[in-house]
Amino acid sequence: MIDVLFFAELQEAAGKANMTIDAAGITVSDLKTNYLNELAIENIDQAMVAINEEYAEEDSIIKSGDVIAFIPPVSGG
Repeated sequence: MIDVLFFAELQEAAGKANMTIDAAGITVSDLKTNYLNELAIENIDQAMVAINEEYAEEDSIIKSGDVIAFIPPVSGG
């Protein structure tokens, strides 16, 4: 199982702070396409992704037990 966490406006868009899925062996990109599209999170492609608290790339492979965090881009002045 994989824990997926959403932060800030992504949490509001998803309607939940986290979810657990059974999807080991897929990439971050696959996670977005196969699981998160159903949540219709508008800015998910612009979010930073971390696997087990380390930033990850779109082609990073997700393993069972990983914690995946989606962090929205920060803006401000």
